[in-house]
Amino acid sequence: MKALHTFAVAAAALVLATAGTANAAGCLKGAVVGGVAGHYAGHHAVIGAVGGCVVGHHLAKKHAEEQAAQRQAAPAQVQ
Repeated sequence: MKALHTFAVAAAALVLATAGTANAAGCLKGAVVGGVAGHYAGHHAVIGAVGGCVVGHHLAKKHAEEQAAQRQAAPAQVQ
């Protein structure tokens, strides 16, 4: 039960810390997945949440760059 409480506090702190930033895409989803994975991998939910946030943000940024590149290439193919 203590681990669940720790995870809930960490998740709430992460939500409050990232609520004001506009470029936190992918962080919340990654933090949830990382927190759950960290919890099951030896009660390291907070470390998992931080790592998941970093990875989720990186993947979201990479996906946005790929979409922007596709949008730039699309008008060139029309002509």
